[in-house]
Amino acid sequence: MRVTALLLAAPLLLAACASPAQLAAERQARLAGYVGMSEAALVYTLGPPADQTVSGDHVRLVYVKDYSEWVSGSPFDQDPPELVGLDYHSVPPRLLAWSCETTFDLIGDRVTAAHQRGNYCGGAA
Repeated sequence: MRVTALLLAAPLLLAACASPAQLAAERQARLAGYVGMSEAALVYTLGPPADQTVSGDHVRLVYVKDYSEWVSGSPFDQDPPELVGLDYHSVPPRLLAWSCETTFDLIGDRVTAAHQRGNYCGGAA
């Protein structure tokens, strides 16, 4: 019975995993939706940019999204009430930080290209 359940669940589990190439293709497809958009529509959609560079008729808008949190050194996701205050062999907490920088290149008030870099670039720009 367990083997049958595992064989039935395996394709579902594999289908849920996306390869880095698939993620990159999805990211590029999402960013391609901004190409051709006017600067006013882009700012209306995403809000004011974190940085803007103007050189002649070329404009570069940069949006930054970041998130960080401290994670306990505990071997548990959250300390159960009976283990609060116990020393976990002096394992210090660690800071996890994620960020994404999305850059839009505009020429003549229209988005011509969009690029992202970072480890927090899933979802919308």
